[in-house]
Amino acid sequence: MASDGAAVDVSEAAAEQPHRLDKKWTFWFDNQSKPKQGAAWGNNLRDVYTFDTVEEFWCLYDHVFKPSKLPGNADFHLFKAGVEPKWEDPQCANGGKWTVTSSRKAGLETMWLETLMALIGEQFDDADEICGVVASVRQRQDKLSLWTKNAANEAAQMSIGRKWKEIIDVTDKITYNFHDDSKTRTTKGRYSV
Repeated sequence: MASDGAAVDVSEAAAEQPHRLDKKWTFWFDNQSKPKQGAAWGNNLRDVYTFDTVEEFWCLYDHVFKPSKLPGNADFHLFKAGVEPKWEDPQCANGGKWTVTSSRKAGLETMWLETLMALIGEQFDDADEICGVVASVRQRQDKLSLWTKNAANEAAQMSIGRKWKEIIDVTDKITYNFHDDSKTRTTKGRYSV
């Protein structure tokens, strides 16, 4: 039987070990409030920090990455490391997004945090289908979009949509749009839950 001293040493050592995540994730920032004339979309997009521990996530979230800290027309993104939050990224090119809007800043903040924790905590059955999430702060209505990589996989998209709706505790219908439709400004939702 171990002495009390040995038990304390083991728990202290365990407490000091970082809690590794299954995947690395990258926070991105994009401020579209002052686009330069003729500049291509994405010129203001910056990868800010890649992390792979629970401790790094909470430090970043607590001090920087809350939507309430964003200026108008700015976006925070959390995407799997190696995936850029652009339609042109090979992981996103054939995908789409589930979108929910919020007219209350507190609502966006809560949905953002719940989504981040579900992503890094691998709470989705079809987690490999998910690229990341975008929080968009706008003057009239904020938006949260969960990006996926294979829009044509209806079963996976419906599973993700149902789970996300449960995670963010939304009762209104949410819709899924293919990125290809968004590129052509077609706004019809392909799937809904």
